[in-house]
Amino acid sequence: MKPMQHTALLFTVLTFSALSPAADWPRFRGPNGTGVAETSALPDSIGPNKHVVWKTALPPGHSSPVVSGDRIFVTAFEGDHLFTIALDRASGKILWRRESPRDRHEKLDSLNSPASPSPAADGRNVYVFFPDYGLLSYTFDGKERWRTPLGPFDNIYGMGGSPILAGDKVVLVCDQQNHSFAAAFSQADGKQVWKTPRPEAVSGHSTPSIYRPRERAGFQILAPGAFRLDAYDLDSGKSVWWVNGLASEMKSVPVLDGDMIYVSGNSSSFNDPGKHVAIPPFAEALAKYDANHDGALDQLELPDGPMRLLFPFEDFNHDGKLDASEWKTFQAVMAAENGLLALHAGGNGDMTATALRWKFQRSIPQLPSALLYRGVIYMINDGGILTTLNPENGQPYKQGRLRGAVDKYYASPVAADGKVFFVGNSGVVTILKAGPDQEILSVNELDDECFATPAIADGRIYIRTRGMLYSFGL
Repeated sequence: MKPMQHTALLFTVLTFSALSPAADWPRFRGPNGTGVAETSALPDSIGPNKHVVWKTALPPGHSSPVVSGDRIFVTAFEGDHLFTIALDRASGKILWRRESPRDRHEKLDSLNSPASPSPAADGRNVYVFFPDYGLLSYTFDGKERWRTPLGPFDNIYGMGGSPILAGDKVVLVCDQQNHSFAAAFSQADGKQVWKTPRPEAVSGHSTPSIYRPRERAGFQILAPGAFRLDAYDLDSGKSVWWVNGLASEMKSVPVLDGDMIYVSGNSSSFNDPGKHVAIPPFAEALAKYDANHDGALDQLELPDGPMRLLFPFEDFNHDGKLDASEWKTFQAVMAAENGLLALHAGGNGDMTATALRWKFQRSIPQLPSALLYRGVIYMINDGGILTTLNPENGQPYKQGRLRGAVDKYYASPVAADGKVFFVGNSGVVTILKAGPDQEILSVNELDDECFATPAIADGRIYIRTRGMLYSFGL
């Protein structure tokens, strides 16, 4: 069975959906988070008035569109109000919008928004996560089914991971500076089925993928986090196996191809090979920097450079000081390495010694996830450097900036119909011919800010800008 056929079949089994996943894009990054659709007849150039099937004005939000049945779903915000919006797939007409409660205003990085997590849908119901409230579910007709308050959360960037559907559960991974966890909730009523602490995870917002191991029954949730990837049993939430050696900030979706996992993480430029900064033991740091002799380290006591710069990320209890425990985590953060990792899935317990197949460590993205399509890995970093690699051994085919598309990149690449699509922050959409050579078919301007990852389904690509949702097709 071909890898993409395997992925499509897997997703069908997991969602128990009567709809073909080849015709839907039911979660962030599509079927099982791959970023790939099985469709044809996509345009090789687009624009605000070129190959537009329809366009619909929307309130802002960073969530990506999901496509399920005859509906498209997004989340959005207007002022203090949070909305789930359903559109007609054929016409782009807004069918309904429902307001979520908002109990608080979580702190947010300037690149985040209160409507960043993407919905998940199964052809009958849609599920959304707003960090300022929690999880909610609606029918396709807009009737609220249930609501489950969650939080408050404590992520210095704000939350960004999206819910996924697996079996009869909604799975959500919430990594933060304190009390990170993975949890599953009943799709029927929103009640918590299990909740598993993730004490190692101190930052990030990866959305998980789903794995069915060959050696055992049942499904597993692949959840990258700070320093390690865990595979949780879907029924119990138990961590069945794990792999150490990841970066300290994980924001990408793990891409699964058979028993291989491709996942990237970038903590900071200090975590590139050869650029590590040595962090002394706590006792030594106290002796050198603790000017007021209180047994802790204030930000202004630390020297200029990484220790002072990264202080807010390591002050987990927000008391303005670093204690021995926080300093130990800081040492681990600074010792971690950026990289795209190829891992063999499966096993029991700590699989670190045997899982790693290769690691690539140049120009690793912080936000965009990697894409595996037709035997090539595509990886674009936040600064616009594109790398194509051989998935068998991690050797690069080509690396360089996208010609004519110098931009910041926060959306993840997607692919179908022999084409790969990259969306820049300023609305520059670059379409490549699939292959290792990075052959550009067109560079297109949408003239509006863009953070959302596109969706592809049934001969259409859906691209969300700050103020508009476009459906492009031939």
